[in-house]
Amino acid sequence: MNTVPDTNAQYDRALASCRDVFVKKLADYGPSWRLLRPEAVTDQLLIKARRIRSLQVKRKSLVGEGILPEFMALVNYGLIGMIQLHLGYADGKDISNTEAVELYDKFATDTRNLLLAKNHDYDEAWRLMRVLSFDDIILTKIERCKEIEDHDGVTQISEGIASNYQDIVNYSIFAVIKLTEEGVDR
Repeated sequence: MNTVPDTNAQYDRALASCRDVFVKKLADYGPSWRLLRPEAVTDQLLIKARRIRSLQVKRKSLVGEGILPEFMALVNYGLIGMIQLHLGYADGKDISNTEAVELYDKFATDTRNLLLAKNHDYDEAWRLMRVLSFDDIILTKIERCKEIEDHDGVTQISEGIASNYQDIVNYSIFAVIKLTEEGVDR
């Protein structure tokens, strides 16, 4: 019997793993990321996505961490970016860890709902894609964010930065799911 994977359950498990990392880092550092301006968040996303591409091309990591943790970081920075766009940046840690997790969950839910709508329309096409394509698309979305930021957030016809952050999170979740299915743990 050929069973179809349950995307919703897989998405929830992947997101729960990312959330666990977010909560643990929050316990270590607090919401220190509140100081990041949106452009700095976009640059953090760029660094992570570029590292993924570098590891995919070189097929070797000298620091011992592979691409799975980087895709998880893209999820978390994408959600942090949405929080920063919503609240604006701060000059210090101005929210509690509990408030940070509540905001994370709110934007994660919004992003998951977008995925459910798109996945319905695209009929699970992401399952046919390669993980390297997810990173290339993410890099493209990051470049779009940078262009929009360089235009002070003004677009003529395109979606804004928050929509690109949501797509980055969802493509990263797809990568986490695929890498987990392949047994990649690093």
